[in-house]
Amino acid sequence: MNLEDVIKNGKVDFSGIPANYYLIGLLSAFENRFQAMADSTMQEISWKQFFAIICINMCTEPPTLKELSDILGSSHQNVKQILLKLEKKEFIKFEQDDTDKRKQRIILTDTCRDFCNKNDSMSQGVMMKMFEGIPEKDINTTIQTIIAIEKNLRGAI
Repeated sequence: MNLEDVIKNGKVDFSGIPANYYLIGLLSAFENRFQAMADSTMQEISWKQFFAIICINMCTEPPTLKELSDILGSSHQNVKQILLKLEKKEFIKFEQDDTDKRKQRIILTDTCRDFCNKNDSMSQGVMMKMFEGIPEKDINTTIQTIIAIEKNLRGAI
């Protein structure tokens, strides 16, 4: 069942819910549905593993575990578990930092790059379909709203 079906089927009463609560609920439900879809689409790795790969790839230099945890917005322990699974599949490797021997950098492997290249068109197709008919300005407004909410979240704790 998709979000629209849940909203319209009358089995849940959304009346009286403040818009901010409703939005957080929608984001949470969307994340669950998106993760399930992505996990079933990319059978070799999970969405969380793929998102870690995307973030590593976007870094200007190979990140450390701490740096990647900050980027992903997840705990050091959770990210370490994701990385260990990727290492086992030979998608990443850990290399000692050249200047600080205490740090380990996360490196994407050729196996990972091959996987990304193989799945690139499928991934682009899914993204195009998901955002079909949504104006760029609406996407940018959503991005700015989520950034503002996250900034407020840091101040609320």
